Amino acid sequence: MTPVELSRTVLRAVRRAVEDGELSVVVPEKALVTVPGAGGWGDYATNIALQLARPAGETPRRVAELLRPHLAGAHGVSGVEITGPGFLNISLGSTASTALVQEILRRGPRYGFVDGAAAISYDGLVGGQHTPADRPVHLHAPHEPRALVVMDVVARLLRSQGTLVRTSCEARPEAEWAAVLGIVDVDAYGVPEAPAPAPLDVHVRPVPVPFPDLVDLLPLGRDAARWALLYPAAHDRPRLTADHLVQRETNPLFRVRYAYARTRAVSRNAADLGFTPEPGDVQGAHDIQGAHDAQRDTTPLLTTLTDHPRVLARAAAHRTPDLLARHLVAVADATLPVLAATLPLGDEKPSAAHRARLALAEAAGAVLAGGLSLLGIDAPQHL
Repeated sequence: MTPVELSRTVLRAVRRAVEDGELSVVVPEKALVTVPGAGGWGDYATNIALQLARPAGETPRRVAELLRPHLAGAHGVSGVEITGPGFLNISLGSTASTALVQEILRRGPRYGFVDGAAAISYDGLVGGQHTPADRPVHLHAPHEPRALVVMDVVARLLRSQGTLVRTSCEARPEAEWAAVLGIVDVDAYGVPEAPAPAPLDVHVRPVPVPFPDLVDLLPLGRDAARWALLYPAAHDRPRLTADHLVQRETNPLFRVRYAYARTRAVSRNAADLGFTPEPGDVQGAHDIQGAHDAQRDTTPLLTTLTDHPRVLARAAAHRTPDLLARHLVAVADATLPVLAATLPLGDEKPSAAHRARLALAEAAGAVLAGGLSLLGIDAPQHL
């Protein structure tokens, strides 16, 4: 069961409780499902009971107690516990990681995108025409390289979540900026005048790059320069140094790109050994300690992969590309330990666990590639 499917399962539980007369609320359109927080339990958690408590006239704990049996009896759910003030913690048993990996491999780099977002083109149109119900969000940037790069990525993030976007800039970017930073697809130039083509929703104004500093920014090249502008929060001054080019663990961009390249290398090596990925139980150890070690290595990666759609949604909603950049670093750091146990050692024959770890590695690679693409940064096959 994927997080999206589990969200629907939670809503069905609410609907059953309403139909049985246990709750008197309007069934919401969405149910937030996330990885459990501190003190949590199981594979996923939802705050739906806290959301419904006030309209139901009940305490969150009481709402959670009413929903628990409806959730516990749902297909694919192996256990439900209530923690804190009323969080419902849900265990899917051994099928949780398998379903997650299957979903990521099915969606590829578009995992975390809202269904239907592929139909939205970069000029803010759907099928060539504006839809009357969906007015584009208008992003406007000053004539400044960091603002243009941030606006470009914010637009990509919004479109990944199904939002129509229109972009404008005070003036056309310098040819050198556009060539080095990959600044394209700005819809209009000039200072917006009333009435604007669409209401001006967002002025994109991160801390700018002082023009004298361009001499340090542009030689970094597209990937490192974009990372240097996107990785810091908008209110922080970017660090424009050659450190972004070094191939060491101290460089977050290197760690992300290296982790992706390693996933591709592992897939190539597996093909040479004659086995392919197959989502399943990644533990596959014959002894208890080995099983615990496998679980310890894979749990951080499964957690970050589960969290990816929520990170994309938050980064789009808050216009914060830096949130995605930091998330990719977390995915990369969780991926590398898993890769070490993906291929058979010596004369060992590929097992179901090896195929499952290979599937998990490819899922991590898909998330890294998709995230880097949203940032406008290349995902190298070799590094």
